[in-house]
Amino acid sequence: MDEPINVQTIVQQAIDEYMRKDSARREPAYKTELQEERRRREQLEKRMNELVEENKRSRAMADEAQRNNTIRTELQKLGVMKVDLAYKAVQDGVVRTDDGRVVARGDNGEQPVAEYLASFVQENPEFLPARIAGGTGMTGTQKAAPQNGGAIDLDKISPSMSKEELERVRQEILRVATQTLR
Repeated sequence: MDEPINVQTIVQQAIDEYMRKDSARREPAYKTELQEERRRREQLEKRMNELVEENKRSRAMADEAQRNNTIRTELQKLGVMKVDLAYKAVQDGVVRTDDGRVVARGDNGEQPVAEYLASFVQENPEFLPARIAGGTGMTGTQKAAPQNGGAIDLDKISPSMSKEELERVRQEILRVATQTLR
């Protein structure tokens, strides 16, 4: 026992041994916690990827709906009677560009949808309403004769009119509307 006792070395060894034992005791808990965090992160990444895909699908559907609406609206503006049929004929020529514009790609290259559809309708007048009503076998229709003189003053129409006067006004409106539609 001639050697002097080095207290500092003993304390250091005791602390090191305590740290090793404490580390060995805590290590399984850390590993479990790390695995749980990894699992949560993977779930979040998976959910985020699902949301990104859902967003892409939603945008594609919205773009397609806007493209369809643009085509149908332009066809209606041009006076096309059978919009669905005309839409089916032109839908493949109308696309959305990378910058978000809706354009038509045809024989003349890329052009605005309105111009493309106007030329389509001009080349295919069968989509427009008939210019002359009727045709072979059309029977002549009789025009309704004006009753009670026919002329009605719009300023005199009011809720306080008698039932007979209101009925006469309705009949005159019906006569004018029928005549206009022919």
